Amino acid sequence: MREDLNRVERWEGRLKAVFDEIDAELEENAALGKGVGYRRHPVRLPAGVTSNPEDDGLFEVGASFTAGIGSERGPGYVVTARIATLEDVEPGVQERLEEEVVRMLREKLPEAFSGKGLEVVRDGGGWKIVGDLGLD
Repeated sequence: MREDLNRVERWEGRLKAVFDEIDAELEENAALGKGVGYRRHPVRLPAGVTSNPEDDGLFEVGASFTAGIGSERGPGYVVTARIATLEDVEPGVQERLEEEVVRMLREKLPEAFSGKGLEVVRDGGGWKIVGDLGLD
């Protein structure tokens, strides 16, 4: 049982590393004036200050596993991409952020999970990573 847990932790660790890389690229582009012009939420530290990129900077990207009950696409990882600000984020800006995260995922997942055939697809109103979720 512990061996299976270790495999899950390693698998999700690889997925988190992909999202951390995406977060770093988004933060760098924002720092260079490329992208959104929102102010970071006042309780969040500047990008790169905490040990977890989800907790600092302007962007929060990641994914959470879902069994997919009632879903069009079944089990997978629901993708989260948001701008951490108190300002109102226009729907078009949010959509562009999500599209950029999806583009980057489609580029980076095959390298991180070669042979798994993972895809990033629409599922309802959001995005989901689906495919061979096996732990091997």
